[in-house]
Amino acid sequence: MSAFRHERVDIALGERSYPILIGRRLLEDAPLLSTYITARSLLIVTNETIAPLYLAKLQNALQGRRVATLILPDGEQHKTLETYSRILDALIAERMNRDAAAVALGGGVIGDLVGFAAASYQRGIDYVQVPTTLLAQVDSSVGGKTGVNHPRGKNMIGAFHQPRCVLADTSTLQTLSPREYRAGMAEVVKYGFIRDATFLQWIETNVERLIAREDAAVIHAVRRSCEIKAEVVGQDEREHGLRAILNLGHTFGHAIETASGYGNWLHGEAVAAGMAMAADMSARLGWLQPDERDRVVALLKQLGLPVEPPRIGAQRGRELMGMDKKVLGGRIRLVLLQGLGRATVVDNYAEQALDATLQAHFG
Repeated sequence: MSAFRHERVDIALGERSYPILIGRRLLEDAPLLSTYITARSLLIVTNETIAPLYLAKLQNALQGRRVATLILPDGEQHKTLETYSRILDALIAERMNRDAAAVALGGGVIGDLVGFAAASYQRGIDYVQVPTTLLAQVDSSVGGKTGVNHPRGKNMIGAFHQPRCVLADTSTLQTLSPREYRAGMAEVVKYGFIRDATFLQWIETNVERLIAREDAAVIHAVRRSCEIKAEVVGQDEREHGLRAILNLGHTFGHAIETASGYGNWLHGEAVAAGMAMAADMSARLGWLQPDERDRVVALLKQLGLPVEPPRIGAQRGRELMGMDKKVLGGRIRLVLLQGLGRATVVDNYAEQALDATLQAHFG
């Protein structure tokens, strides 16, 4: 039995199916945790920012089993093979066996690192996502993508490894800085842009409530985002087709992150500017009406997100986009919009539309 009310979204992947649980105070809900975190030996991995806030709460709720902890430095610049090795070192030092589980307590960086370590330790052990940022709760903790960055490209090294469950405690969002919280909203609005015009309209109507972090509004936004991601991942787990629509703005955004140095632009900020660029290119191709493009930009601005990238230069931007994992046969695949709520993945677009977009925004 759970001590607190929560909502549940299921990811349907056959024997790898798992629940996403969404609600307040899940971190201290011992009965709920014992239902979904069944391993007797656990390594909780977190970072220096999150540890003082939530580590003790989670440890208290997990009493009665062997729990080791590892506290890593905070920030995207630490999402490296070196940090990944530290997690493997801890698993080995703690003599964790194949029936142990790793617990990722933190944002997207911690989740990606822990998932990758769990995927490769003893050829794969269980892990649980306990995301504490909005971006991680609605996006990176769900769907099994794990990995680390390489100096020449974001998320270039990794594996698909689904968690046993995702525990999204929305009360953790109250301690996020305004900048981190806004960055997470970029991934929320993305779901409206790519697949659900009704949800997009709801976000536009509820901007003030979302900015104020009202419980009911935040829980609805997290739940609907997870439902859309679950639906897409359930149809295309390894991104052979449909799942690529989840990358709206990401190919432009990854170029921004790599060029500006990981961590200087938050992932959500880079994605927001990337989505504005994708909307602009979609309008140049005649797929998006000018007023629809303006709606995309206006909503991002309302949420306090950047809509213009740094002037990294059109040529440099193209080179970095060419390093993206979505390049196939030498063509940069892009997620563009054929209308609000309708995303498409294309590599047969008119090159001059991409050139004009890069020139206009990257300079």
